[in-house]
Amino acid sequence: MPASSPSGSFPASAPQRQAAAGRLTRVRAHSLALAAPLTAEDQCIQSMPDASPTKWHLAHTSWFFEVVVLQAHAPGYRLFDPKLLHLFNSYYESLGSRHPRPQRGLLSRPSLDEVLAYRAHVDEAVARFLADCDEDRWREVADLVELGCQHEQQHQELILTDILHAFSCNPLLPACQPAARGLRLATPPRPLHWVAFEGGKAAVGHGGAGFAFDNEQPRHDVLLRPYALADRLVNCGEWLQFMEEGGYRDPSLWLSDGWAQVQAQGWRAPGYWIEPGDARAPSPQWQVFGLHGLAPLDPQAPVMHLSFYEAAAYAQWAGARLPTEFEWEAACGHPGLEQMSGHAWQWTRSSYDPYPGFQPLAGAVGEYNGKFMVGQIVLRGGSHATPEGHARPTYRNFFPPAARWQFTGLRLAKEVSC
Repeated sequence: MPASSPSGSFPASAPQRQAAAGRLTRVRAHSLALAAPLTAEDQCIQSMPDASPTKWHLAHTSWFFEVVVLQAHAPGYRLFDPKLLHLFNSYYESLGSRHPRPQRGLLSRPSLDEVLAYRAHVDEAVARFLADCDEDRWREVADLVELGCQHEQQHQELILTDILHAFSCNPLLPACQPAARGLRLATPPRPLHWVAFEGGKAAVGHGGAGFAFDNEQPRHDVLLRPYALADRLVNCGEWLQFMEEGGYRDPSLWLSDGWAQVQAQGWRAPGYWIEPGDARAPSPQWQVFGLHGLAPLDPQAPVMHLSFYEAAAYAQWAGARLPTEFEWEAACGHPGLEQMSGHAWQWTRSSYDPYPGFQPLAGAVGEYNGKFMVGQIVLRGGSHATPEGHARPTYRNFFPPAARWQFTGLRLAKEVSC
């Protein structure tokens, strides 16, 4: 039964607890829905060290709630299986040992059925805890429960990006999802136009009510020079022109590390583009492999699966540049800009660094973002695989510059005269 207040009535936090429990149920159910079209064999494979099996994502997100919420705050909670603590920890040094990330695909045991039982055990325990804990305990865990939901939503996108990479390695090129939803284009694509901004002082970062990760804070002022942003994302037709004009063959367009990647990896097109005549899917035209399988290249669709290096090279070729993350955020919401979210994550020219005055969260969750603030590039916006309601204008995604298995594209920027 729910804990009572001194007057014997329901606790003052009851509506908030019910809302948190409902949100938790919806988020957890969505992870299972994403995995539902996949076989048990699909969910066990790991196609590269940076990706993880679907089964691991389902277990790790349960591990987060078990360790960060239940084990730390729920008196008398009994672990589902102590051995899972080692298997499904990701990078939390303060929370114990970890199975090596590149070897997650070797975990044929526990089985998928056992992982699903683990999820059910954790879900039941969290629901019971939220209903029964006293007011002081609720105040301790309310933010952690929301953090767990946001964390799981991040892994929901990773479920899709990681299985897409795995399926791209399969000669059958199977579809990850059964029915095409298509990209949510705001208006029919048209020639690119520029939207100018005066610059000046702008407040960036999260402030006020609502959830935000620690890396979005604190809110602070930045000084921007006058600039312009392209009103839409670069599309596949424009990228094809870049390729046809020798974009992948001209070292003068590339950063040194990027050109080294082109040479070492043999890049000639974005990730998951299938060139004409490829034996895997013979066709006289370029094709693109995506969540719904193979489809002819759509010249009007936003180009995706680009590394930062490719995005920067294209911008150089186009006589433009990539926006800084602060230019992007200050412009977000302007009525002249389209495709700011819900299509592709957009590479910026900003290194992933702490904001002035940044402080990691206390405890184990302080390892969530801060320790990765080196050698990464910020992306803004959100992709068509980002869960509904998860992205916001201050959201700072980040990946190494060579990464391109994510749904990553670009928007151009340029200088303007004062």
